[in-house]
Order: sequence, then structure tokens, then C-alpha cells
Amino acid sequence: MTLALLAFAAGILLLQLQPELPGAGWASLGALGFVFLFVRTIPAFPAAFVIGFCWALGLAHLRLADRLAPGLEGRDLEVVGVVAGLASADERSVRFLFEPESAEAPLPGKILLSWYRSARFEEPDPDSPSAVHPGERWRFSVRLRRPHGNFNPHGFDYEAWLLERGIGATGYIRPKAQPLLLGSRGSPSDFIERIREKIRDRFKQVLGETPASGVLAALAVGDQRSITAEEWRLFSRTGVTHLMSISGLHVTLVSGLFAWLAGALWRRSSALTLRLPARKAAAAAAIVAALGYTLIAGFAVPAQRTFWMVTVVAAALWSGRIAAPARTLALALAVVLAFDPWAVLSPGFWLSFGAVALIFFVAEESQLRWRQAIRVQWAITVGLAPAALFLFSQVSLVGPLANAVAIPAVSAVVTPLALAAAVLPWDALLEAAAWLMQWLLQFLEWCASLPAALWRQHAPPLWSTLLALAGVVWLLAPRGVPWRATGVALLVPAIALPPPVPPPGEAWITTLDVGQGLAVLVRTANRTLLYDAGPAFGGASDSGERVIAPVLRALGVEHVAAMVMSHDAMDHAGGAASVLENFEVGELLSSLPAGHPLLALAPAARRCAAGDAWQWDGVSFAVLHPDGTQAAGRKPNDLSCVVKVSAGGRSMLLTSDIERPAENALVTRYLASVQSDVLLVPHHGSRTSSSAGFLAAVRPAVAVVPVGYRNRFGHPAPEVLNRFSASGIRLLRTDRDGAVTVRLARDGIGASGERDRRPRYWHEARR
Repeated sequence: MTLALLAFAAGILLLQLQPELPGAGWASLGALGFVFLFVRTIPAFPAAFVIGFCWALGLAHLRLADRLAPGLEGRDLEVVGVVAGLASADERSVRFLFEPESAEAPLPGKILLSWYRSARFEEPDPDSPSAVHPGERWRFSVRLRRPHGNFNPHGFDYEAWLLERGIGATGYIRPKAQPLLLGSRGSPSDFIERIREKIRDRFKQVLGETPASGVLAALAVGDQRSITAEEWRLFSRTGVTHLMSISGLHVTLVSGLFAWLAGALWRRSSALTLRLPARKAAAAAAIVAALGYTLIAGFAVPAQRTFWMVTVVAAALWSGRIAAPARTLALALAVVLAFDPWAVLSPGFWLSFGAVALIFFVAEESQLRWRQAIRVQWAITVGLAPAALFLFSQVSLVGPLANAVAIPAVSAVVTPLALAAAVLPWDALLEAAAWLMQWLLQFLEWCASLPAALWRQHAPPLWSTLLALAGVVWLLAPRGVPWRATGVALLVPAIALPPPVPPPGEAWITTLDVGQGLAVLVRTANRTLLYDAGPAFGGASDSGERVIAPVLRALGVEHVAAMVMSHDAMDHAGGAASVLENFEVGELLSSLPAGHPLLALAPAARRCAAGDAWQWDGVSFAVLHPDGTQAAGRKPNDLSCVVKVSAGGRSMLLTSDIERPAENALVTRYLASVQSDVLLVPHHGSRTSSSAGFLAAVRPAVAVVPVGYRNRFGHPAPEVLNRFSASGIRLLRTDRDGAVTVRLARDGIGASGERDRRPRYWHEARR
């Protein structure tokens, strides 16, 4: 049975790796496999595999069918619906899940809306953390788009996240029609969401906007949005991220506590015991407690997984058929994936099941409790390290120390206090939890300040990660298994093998997908140049932190030899400060005005000037613009630094936001040297750039457009696209292809998009 359950899970995993969905008719194979499984005409393993694949296939077709119709993108639509969860507010907008009830056109069952404050308030309301409340029925004018997200190497797949949560469109509220509150719905889910909102608001009212307040709200009601990016970095550095939200550990502990209380009280009544054994009463209490805590968490996907795991174990206890740990874990895995086949796309899924499997693997009943705890903590730290490197390119070396204090403090004290404070109107409980949480944060900051607190390296390839996991299993094997220490040798490839880099004389140039903005990585054999750093997404987030830093770390880049900030525009320089704060940067070249804050952050800053040139590892760099003449009267776009990268007799021209005057100046000054094989399309393909004369001078074979999906500027302009098409130039776009990598080498030019390298059936940008 265990192998059949694992085969079912493997079939689901295989479906999620498909670039295209097979036809819905394939789902009939699942019914056939189900029949075969029960009549036993074929082995259970292949039948279960087919059932898993077809089960996930059928659900995927249903989920994709509930997406916004392409013809409705970009249209203003009148819709009446209900706010379906807690709203998330920041200085710019309020974001919430919305369930349409009626509209002028068919809409998905769930859409994610943003209500920008300029359309709702003249000033943010200081007394309310959100502008809308769960269960409220509103009439809005909205503009929607199909699920779409930036797609970069080693980056977060936002489209997969939307798919798993059943969100069929995203959009924003238009000021075309005045939003109108029509009342409320009053369903059981709305009632629960209002309770969660009241608890969150009370926490903020009592504690204010403090780090402890955000963490306690996350632990009590699953609202993680009040935890700042700086605090998440601290938790990641110390390896305690799993504790700072409603995690599997907390759900398990709460359900275990209620099971113990129910069993203890049940045994005190002989009448109750005669009606129902205390063991079964405890199992039922565990399920009820896990369900209650999961509902208070907003029935979030990670908490759902733990609820199903607890339910499987409790059902086994109820039935009296306690199976081996491997079978119980396999059954829980199959149940979780049956309800949520997209769980395999989440790193948390693999880490949580991996941690439980490691606990079962190393637990020995004969050991003393304190020795058992040390062994389990050691096993989790070492056992999950290969997966953490593969997923996040880092492992916390102070994690065992931090968790030794944080796990009992958060799980046994802080979380129960937060839950008690959510139920009982005693501020003292909340203040005690906040005091302890503040003390714990100080301890974590001390841990993070220790030397070598964090191991960072490039993301190892999948084959070396699997090899390292096999080494971990061998290393942690029970006594009596021969040569256990040699398992360390299997870890070496994942750690010691260097990441791929360009050979000397070649350049790999990646135009990252940062939305409507620009960020380009130029890599040579030993150095990296960053050309622009993308936009800022608000006061607490920017592309430097969310996009560029994860890519650099996954590639094993610790030192950026040079940054070029082409000009003073937030969609090009918005992420620069985060890069300067997180990485060593050799020098900054820019056309930024004197006194710009970035100039003070850079260790060495100088102006971009035409004629500047250098070589790295056989790759030539030449600045062609600006020419150093008086900048007065010029548009900032026409001051953009233009850099030509040449390698192996091939070249790419990086043009940033230059417009026709700068294009004409380039052609006039550098008619011979402006020619390039690859062109970074100026100004995102606006109609004020990419003139016919400029394209005739550059004569590119390939062009890359850095552009945001359905951006408000209409880039790239249709006439510009027609101009490229008429010239026979191959065009790649970040909104359609994801991050675009160009390889300049003696044997030719390679250019491909990240969506082509990792195609998945839910990515519809290229369709």
C-alpha cells in the first residue's frame, strides 16, 4: 500500500511538470486505473500512478477553465461581489480577495483586487488597517487581467501561487464609477473572517505597529502581512521562519494539546468511557482542534496541509489500525495531494514532509528525551540543508541554536498566549506575549550577528541535490549500517562544484523580468556587471530585494564588479539601494544628478561618459553615451548611459531609455561602431524610440524588449513592433518570454526566454 500511495503522489507530480495539459479525455484513464486497482488485474503501483496523474489532470482542467477570458482583459467591467478575506493595507493600496456574484460578463470565482488609496481616500485612515471588511458586498468598476507574474531564473512563480489558490484574475478598482457598499453576505466563512479581523485589529490597537504585534497576529490568525521584510530577513538568517506563522508545528501542537486534555477528562467519566473509548475521543478532539486553528488561519494552504496530516493520524488512532510511520506519512502525503495537487509546487510542502520523515527516521524510543531532541534537531538541520540550498541558496548555521530557544518559546508559550489573548479580553495576556516575543527577537538578532551565521552559495543542480539527500539518509542511518560517515562524500558535489560561468571571451547577458522597468546582468568568466536595478514596488519592496538578489545568490555571485545606473528614473534605479546594501559593489557608473542618495551608498561613483572603455576576461565594454556635453535642457531619458558589450566577435547594445534625439546623436558619432548583433530595445519599445534610421544603423539580428505585462503605457507600441517585424529582427519580450538570456560567443549568438527553458501548463503568456 505504501508504494501505491507514493505512486499516486508521483503521478500528481508528473502532471505538474508538464509544459502543456493533455486533453481532458485522458482523465478517463484514471477511472480505468481505479477499476484495475480494485480488481487487481495489474499491479497497484502503475494503477495508482495513472490515477494520480489523471486526478491532477482533471482538476487542472477545471482550474484553468475558471480563468478570465482573454477578451475581457483591459476592459472596465461593472461587478457586484463579496470581500472574501482579510484585506491587506499599505501606504499605497488595499488588497483583498473578491468573489463576484454578478457582472456584465462571466468572471472567475475568485479575483484578487487592489484598491489604490488615491481612489478611495484623500488621506489614509489612521484608525482602520483596511478600507474594506470581510463579508461586505460591493459594486465596483474593475479592470482585470489573466494571472501573470514575473518569471526569472530561481525566482518565485506567482502564477503557480495564484493557480493553487484558485484565483482566476487580478486587477484593480477603477474610479470610473463610484464604489458602492451594498450590505453584507453573512455566510459562515464571512463570520470567521470577521472574527479574524477583529482579533488582528485588537492586537494592533493594544500593541501598536511593533514587530511583536505583527508576529503575534501571524501566530493567532495567520495574517503574515504585518511582518516587515526586515524581520523576515532576520528569521531567514536564523532559520526560524517556520515558527513565525501558523505552521505545521503549531497546528500539530495545538491539536495534540486538545487531544491530551480531551483524553484526560474523558477518562474521569466511566459513563463516557463506556460509550466511547478515551483514545477515540482524543482523536476526535485532535481533528476538531486542528480544524478550528486552520479556520482561524483563514484556511490558508500551508495550514490545510497540516490539518489533513493530523486528520490521517487521528483517523488511524480512531480505527485502532496504527500503521508503520512510513505508511502513515505516505497516506498523509496522498491525502494532502488529493485535495491540493498543486502543493508539490510549494517549497514548504517538501520541507515539512521532509522534516517529518527525518523525525521518523532518526527517532529511537530507547534514547533519553534530551538526547532525542538533540538528535532530531541535528537530523533536521543536516537533512534539509541540501533542499534549502537548492531552493533558497542558503542555510542558517545558527539555526540549531536559534531553534533550541525559539521552538519551545514560540510553540509552548508565545503561541498559547496569543491564542488565549485572541479569545479572552485580557490585555495582560497579549502584553506578556509581546514582551516575550520582543526578548526573542533580540536573541535572534544576537544569533544573526554571530560570525558565519549564514552559509550562502550558488543553487546546486538537481542531480547533486538528490545525491546529497541520499548522502544525508546514509549519514543519519541507524547504528549498524556500515560506513555511515561516508555519506558525507555524497554531499560534496552540491557544495564544492562551482556554478556554471561563461568561458573566457564569452558573455552571458540576462535581461531580468522586473515588470515595467529594466535590470540586466552581464556575466563574464570572473566578473558581473549590473545594468540598472529595476523598479520599486512600494515603500517596503523593490526589484533589488525581490528579483535581483535571489538571482545573484543562486548564481553564486557575491561581488558585483560594477553597477551602471543609466539615468534617474524609479523604474530603472528603484532596486539599486537594496543591491548596494546586500552585495559588495566595486564601482557605480551613472548619469544620476549630483546629490542623488545612491551616490552616497556606492563605495566608488563616477559619471558615465562616452569614450570610457574596459575589458574583463576577454570581453570588451564601451560607453557610447552620454557624450559629456551640457545636460541642461536634455530629457533624463536622453542622458541614459549606453553601453556596448562585445565578446567573441559578437555584441549587444544596452540602450536603457534613450529616445530619438539620443539615437540620432549615437548614429552621428558612432555610425561604424553602433552596429550590434543584439539590441536592448530603447525605452521599452515606446513610439518615441527605435527610429527607422537607428535600426538601420544598428542592424540587429535579435532584439530584447524589457516590458511589463499589459503596462499602462502601451509599450511596446504597435508601430515599433511593425518596424522590427519588417526588418526581419527576431524579437523577445520579458512580458511574454520571462527573463531573456543572450550568450555572445565565437560560435554564434544564443537567445532564449526563461519560459521556454521551464515551460509549465499554467503559463499562458506565450499563448
